[in-house]
Amino acid sequence: MAEAERIIGTPDTPDAAGNGREGPGEDAAPGERADSEGTRAPAGGSGDAAAAGASGTDEPTAAGRPRGKRRIAVLFAVASFAYALDLISKMIVVAKLEHHPPIEIIGDWLKFEAIRNAGAAFGFGEAFTVIFTMIAAAVIVVIARLARKLYSLPWAIALGLLLGGALGNLTDRIFRAPGVFEGAVVDFIAPKHFAVFNLADSAIVCGGILIVLLSFKGLDPDGTVHKD
Repeated sequence: MAEAERIIGTPDTPDAAGNGREGPGEDAAPGERADSEGTRAPAGGSGDAAAAGASGTDEPTAAGRPRGKRRIAVLFAVASFAYALDLISKMIVVAKLEHHPPIEIIGDWLKFEAIRNAGAAFGFGEAFTVIFTMIAAAVIVVIARLARKLYSLPWAIALGLLLGGALGNLTDRIFRAPGVFEGAVVDFIAPKHFAVFNLADSAIVCGGILIVLLSFKGLDPDGTVHKD
């Protein structure tokens, strides 16, 4: 009887025998892991790498910095071009056109006529020259600070136009008569039935229009897009 009980209680089936085996990964060495089949694999292998790649934690930082630097380079390149174009045009106007009759470009519809403007863009507010000078300087400081968070190419172009135009007119405010921060801006583009302006004014207006369009589209300077 005892012999029969011993035989019956012996795990002869594969399932019963399997209960005595070690579980998956039970004795896995440190740095190893076991899959559902019991196969051991080094921890942090291709699966972890794929998960890390999918999360994208490190990728924006590594790729974002060069993109940000390129956008800043575009901003200052556009600003330098706009500023140089405005400065050269004003030098030519002062040397060749001031105290001379206007030059007709398209009949009476568009003329080049040298005018000294103590006000803001398009001749507005001539009594507030110092205030406009301070505003232009503040705009330059704000754009320079905003450039650190710039990751959008359209915003880089828009801010570059604003910066170049503000620098162009600020140069006139500082260095032209009648004095520092009170200098008159040189305007020379004179359309019919419209105020006389210069290339710096044009750059400021174009940059402002572009910023309005980008804001309507929901594109922020840091490259993110939001929808209201």
